[in-house]
Amino acid sequence: MTQELQGMRVAILATDGVERVELDLPRGALQGAGAKTEILSLHPGEIQARQFDLNGAGTFPVDRLVADASVGDYDALLLPGGTMNPDQLRMDRDAVRFVKDFMASGKPVASICHGPWTLVEADAVRGRRLTSWPSIRTDLRNAGAEVVADQEVVVDGQLITSRGPADLPAFCATIVEQFARAHHPVPG
Repeated sequence: MTQELQGMRVAILATDGVERVELDLPRGALQGAGAKTEILSLHPGEIQARQFDLNGAGTFPVDRLVADASVGDYDALLLPGGTMNPDQLRMDRDAVRFVKDFMASGKPVASICHGPWTLVEADAVRGRRLTSWPSIRTDLRNAGAEVVADQEVVVDGQLITSRGPADLPAFCATIVEQFARAHHPVPG
């Protein structure tokens, strides 16, 4: 276990319908590197996870409401996918504001699968290069993004994106590397 993210606080913004593996594996990689993670959501209690959008996959306890969260409390943001999860987040004023403010802060943001839908609603993809699940790529293009279809992970400055569950090994390694770079900048 490495500790390159020791002392880093990562917000994971998710709600009911989150794709379990897209929250579990990145969170495990971040915690394994020493980061403290918190699940922010739209309601208190627990959120319902899914597998392949169709099958129930247990729950996750909510640490904090996004309405009560501040970008200043966190060093990085993770936006997992699942179809229903970001579809609900992008309809919530507090969630959209949090994502918009996070992107404006310059801190790292990682998003996988359908997760970039919330970035679209926050008007945070214009002029950015990213990837996603195939079904939302037209939405990304219409919002002004340059969409890359043939890469597991795309890094554009502070933004790290991936296509879906099959890309999780590369996504997890990249977010740990990029979050560490932001957490311990090289002088120069």
